[in-house]
Amino acid sequence: MSRVGKMPIAIPQGVDVSITADQISVKGSLGSLSRPVNKLVSVKNEGGKLVFAPVNESAEANAMSGTMRALVANMVQGVSKGFERKLNLVGVGFRAQAQGQKLNLQIGFSHPVVKDMPAGIKVETPSQTEILIKGADRQVVGQVAAEVRAFRPPEPYKGKGIRYADEKVVIKETKKK
Repeated sequence: MSRVGKMPIAIPQGVDVSITADQISVKGSLGSLSRPVNKLVSVKNEGGKLVFAPVNESAEANAMSGTMRALVANMVQGVSKGFERKLNLVGVGFRAQAQGQKLNLQIGFSHPVVKDMPAGIKVETPSQTEILIKGADRQVVGQVAAEVRAFRPPEPYKGKGIRYADEKVVIKETKKK
């Protein structure tokens, strides 16, 4: 059996989990998330802990039990604590400004780039060169951060562009004669 799938998920205070035959829903202080349950995995709530087990002994059911456990653990953490991704702007004149559900970027183009945030995602700009993307759904937070970074990924010669806060950019040496 999957090592990840064996570990139960402790349900924190203030988080409600409801399990139906085909769906699992998690509600907390930061919102609610739901996901369809795979037919190869059985989910049970045993005394404040979620337990996942494969329905049969197949390798696919074993793998899906670990996958479902990881996805539901992210849902529980998302509705209780939330997820965030931090981006930095590196470059002369590069600026970011959050305006409600829109992120306004000036990143060296002749026009400003405006990114609309999906529902459930909050964007903050603590300074002009920092972007903080927050939300309950880990997958959506990561996807939005990747889309913002894709507007101007860091280039390898000077390192200018939008990068994750923990990203290391390897600078190439310039061409020699």
